[in-house]
Amino acid sequence: MQVSLRLDSDCLRAFHLLLLQRLAALAEVAVSVDARPAGSGIPGSVAALFRLETVIHGLPADGLAKRLPLSALAPYRTQPAAAPDLVLDLCGDVRMEGTRVWHVTYDGAGGEAALLASILDGRTPRACIEENGAVVAEGRLGTEYGGIALASFQDMLARTASLILAAVTGAARGALPALPEPEDGRGPPSLPSAGKLGVRAGKALARRVVQKIYHLCYNAPHWKVGWRQTGGRDLFDLRAHPASGWRELPDDGSRFYADPFPILHQGQVTLFVEDYIHRLGRAIISAVPFGPSGPIGSPEPVLDLPYHLSYPFVFERDGEVWMVPESCANRTVDLYRATAFPGGWVKEATLLSDIVASDATLVEHGGSWWLFATVRDGEGSARGGGGAFSDALHLWSAPDFRGPWTPHPRNPVLIDIASARPAGRMVERDGQLLRPVQDCRRSYGGALGIARVTHLDLNGMEQRVETILTPGALWSGRKLHTLNEAGGLEFIDGSAIAPRWKRGGRG
Repeated sequence: MQVSLRLDSDCLRAFHLLLLQRLAALAEVAVSVDARPAGSGIPGSVAALFRLETVIHGLPADGLAKRLPLSALAPYRTQPAAAPDLVLDLCGDVRMEGTRVWHVTYDGAGGEAALLASILDGRTPRACIEENGAVVAEGRLGTEYGGIALASFQDMLARTASLILAAVTGAARGALPALPEPEDGRGPPSLPSAGKLGVRAGKALARRVVQKIYHLCYNAPHWKVGWRQTGGRDLFDLRAHPASGWRELPDDGSRFYADPFPILHQGQVTLFVEDYIHRLGRAIISAVPFGPSGPIGSPEPVLDLPYHLSYPFVFERDGEVWMVPESCANRTVDLYRATAFPGGWVKEATLLSDIVASDATLVEHGGSWWLFATVRDGEGSARGGGGAFSDALHLWSAPDFRGPWTPHPRNPVLIDIASARPAGRMVERDGQLLRPVQDCRRSYGGALGIARVTHLDLNGMEQRVETILTPGALWSGRKLHTLNEAGGLEFIDGSAIAPRWKRGGRG
């Protein structure tokens, strides 16, 4: 297949080179470049903002937004075929009769200026690939670095490449499903009227100054775990915060607890948590037994490794207790077994390797085991342009939870910052899986969605988000993140504010 990539020669970036390399690596695809001026560049004020953010936030200078000379296109044919089979239009100016043209747009407009306008307006841009008005592939792009324009821009460029590759290979799904309104009536971030990019850049800088001062004074974010007795009705039934509210798992201020995973083992509920120690700048896994009146003591360390650990996905099988903690800092997904529950964890297997996979969640369904996780594609530092950690859902299947795990042929099965990332165990109701998901449109872990998986097999995965829960009067704080239940006790988490000078004896 002859594929022509239309790009603006006045604004060649590392993103374009990455996209060309990935397209050229596909079997039976021959790539050429249509590089002409398109007048779709960005104002100098935004370029100045990028330079300043690079200095202030220590961003790498070789990310996907890096400007490149036209000589970087030397390995590729810069004269497109007379009649290409497909034109990928990144500029929004291609009109060719009798030729398939895929227009790449952000919130309905083509070009990188449209993407930047969405970012600087605080929007969650909807990237769309269209052919003759029909949607070929679509995704809600995201980032964990809201407020940093350059980092957000690079994350979303990386995910644009993922979306294009999925469309070219036939793995991509079509239009995204609609999302329900949050249960408190709050919608996604407000969309201010479009203004000049230079004005938006100035406002973004002002916000960063305020946030910088805030971070000097506080540990941000400082997460907290909430719990309650379900009385037989969990959030999957209620679809709203319980009228009784939530009780909090206390911490001493030198650490916070997040990602609560309870398990009922030998008649006792034990809660496993991410135990983030501010002094270390990373987390370990800790556990605490729970009774009807709450925690029996304080969480105690059960798994401490040289790298950050979180999301302690625990489950019981074959008479043993197993854990798959998140260890994306080690670029692995590992399986552990408890030899002295709740401790004594020994590694039994590496399920996935050389991968940055977040919040791996396992479920047995339809005669197979499935592993759900969001994946950050590409190389580079955390803010160097490998895409967001939360918007690209990948699946794997296996005959047994120990593996071997096979990647889904249509990965990523979903690109959606509002519903891709797992947020806890899946449960089965009426023969269908209900899946807690993170809605990160406002910010990482900003809200909790409940999605119904309507289709899951080797042909793909489809889900329908039915409910979005947000913080409010019954759960204070700025975020709502995880949902799990065991033994009639239900747990969630979210963020709070904790002064840096508040310190306790532990840690």
